[in-house]
Amino acid sequence: MKKTFIRTKNVKQFVSLMDELQKVPPNIPKMALVYGEHGLGKSQTIQWWADKNDSVYVRATQGMTSRWLLSEIAEELGEEAYWHLHDNFEIIENILREHSKVIIVDEVDYLIDKSIIEALRDLHDKTGCPVVLVGMGAADKKLARYPHLMDRIYKKLKFEKFNSDDIKEILTELTDLKFKDDAIEYLATRTNQFRQLVKLINKIEELMKTNQIEELDEYTMKGLLNARPDINANIKAMQTIG
Repeated sequence: MKKTFIRTKNVKQFVSLMDELQKVPPNIPKMALVYGEHGLGKSQTIQWWADKNDSVYVRATQGMTSRWLLSEIAEELGEEAYWHLHDNFEIIENILREHSKVIIVDEVDYLIDKSIIEALRDLHDKTGCPVVLVGMGAADKKLARYPHLMDRIYKKLKFEKFNSDDIKEILTELTDLKFKDDAIEYLATRTNQFRQLVKLINKIEELMKTNQIEELDEYTMKGLLNARPDINANIKAMQTIG
């Protein structure tokens, strides 16, 4: 199986959002919310984008405080974090005023403390830097209790479940084996989590090679995945007929 980053529909929409966010006029808020269920590639997409662009990426954790978050941001900027929250905020503000960067906070669901939300809002307001919050499927509802934050959200992007086109793109990028359209449609019904999908593709790839299958249709795929005892005989029979 090939190792590559796949530009699914969600990825393309995220890249488009980031491009748009950085072109927003100074008088318009530059905060965005990216959310969706687990397994859809949010964190991988964000880390991939952050590695390729001039940005600050931090990942929130359980029990994180505003001082802890600002310390993480300061360290990402190459600075030694101070004990006092105000000192960390000041050094971050000074750096970002000189050199604007996109700030990305992943796992924002863990940030339940009002002071953390206010720190992010103030950082956005005082530096003018884009701030992207990333969370799970209910992140938009959780953050709705902070109207002063939501007022600054320029745009929301929800990562949706993979469709057949996404599955086809993933198969094309990860393997050289051929799949008929009905097999792709069936595969889309089996899982919609990227990690599980990769595992499933790896399993199918091994079974196709073992059984010398050049192109997989829905019937044969069901046989392989459900481990029907007669599948090998059926495959050989079809190959003989062909």
